[in-house]
Amino acid sequence: MEHEKIVVGLDIGTTKICAIVGRKNEFGKLEVLGMGKAESEGVVKGIVFNIDKTVYAIEKAIREAGDQAGIDIGVVNVGIAGQHIKSFIQHGGITRSSKEDEITIDDVERLTQDMYRMVVPPGSQIIHVMPQDYMVDYEEGIKEPVGMSGVRLEADFHVITAQTNAINNINKCIRRGNLEIADLILEPLASSLAVLSDEEKEAGVCLIDIGGGTTDIAIFYDNIIRHTAVIPFGGNIVTNDIKQGLMVLPQQAEQLKTRFGKAIAEEASPNEIVSIPGIRNRAAKEISVKNLSNIIQARMEEVIEMAHAEIISSGFENRLAGGIVITGGGAQLSNLKQLVEYMTGMDTRIGYPNEHLGKSKIESVKSPMYATAVGLVLSGFRSLDEREDRYKEAREVVKAIKVKKQPVTASKNFFNDILNKTKSLLIDDLDGKNEY
Repeated sequence: MEHEKIVVGLDIGTTKICAIVGRKNEFGKLEVLGMGKAESEGVVKGIVFNIDKTVYAIEKAIREAGDQAGIDIGVVNVGIAGQHIKSFIQHGGITRSSKEDEITIDDVERLTQDMYRMVVPPGSQIIHVMPQDYMVDYEEGIKEPVGMSGVRLEADFHVITAQTNAINNINKCIRRGNLEIADLILEPLASSLAVLSDEEKEAGVCLIDIGGGTTDIAIFYDNIIRHTAVIPFGGNIVTNDIKQGLMVLPQQAEQLKTRFGKAIAEEASPNEIVSIPGIRNRAAKEISVKNLSNIIQARMEEVIEMAHAEIISSGFENRLAGGIVITGGGAQLSNLKQLVEYMTGMDTRIGYPNEHLGKSKIESVKSPMYATAVGLVLSGFRSLDEREDRYKEAREVVKAIKVKKQPVTASKNFFNDILNKTKSLLIDDLDGKNEY
């Protein structure tokens, strides 16, 4: 295991903090070596509010995952979410020195790095800059400009920003847990790596990741991320509605939601009653499953409406042949798929994070609630933009060619030096300068 690349994903969620350790097997699939989780009490709607509680949960999850995998964890890929996440499209360009030379990977990277230096609102920080379509000498709609000739290279970029304080709090928690951050990744982008296929991204698809505190959205078209958004509602607000509407304890509300709740109230039997224990010697309380489902449906309709509004505002509503993929812990709610299809009119499926998983010791990792954590591990092996992978491969090929050439050149110089020294010695010998 010493020479294998091992990646750890750390999902700092509102309901749970989950760490997953993984490596690639011989078939290129992800093999999960260990998983640890802890209840998240210091995070609200994706934002760290209590450093000490969050650090404690991180240490517990990391320790459990490390023990299962048999390794000491020091570096992690961390997810970030929350209402503070903003995204927008920004145009950028560079002028090259010569139109005769081909556009290189370095030119593309220089253009991307320039975008990281753009001015953003105070208190915000750029976390991702993702190219959409390129433009070479005002020729539009180019996906991969490397190898083309041109002076002016431009592109539209999908820029994602996060609140600086939110990033600093995450960094503080990671450092206090004796860890380092390899990469900070927007959670819906990580989830998309785990549950979406390349065909879906090509055809056009919307990922809706329903977590505890937030609902994250990512829209793909032509294999490129086109739109991201974070809705500040998730599964916890449904639990809170049940707690208030039925006057039960939070733990009871969560159990009622997961075990008996339905996203479509019509699917619930009007005669089905659930009895729950009373508080402090009080009589047991009887709950109608129909009433329970009415509460759930009302809130889920609101969340779906907001997600649908994001799809419409993105401008890609009529181009998503892949429809909608729901994932996250909230995706396990009974009849949710049918409700999403009914409200949006789009084909919908539940996203399980087994798209790139191989055989794993831990079967529970295939649940939608671990999609983000699995995606964070995958991001250590794959970039968020597939074009980056191709550019990286091309750069490695060029580097390998240079390395192969170098010893040959060195050996030629080496023998030339020997030859020149030998000639010099022979001439001196003939002149009688050398003494033996």
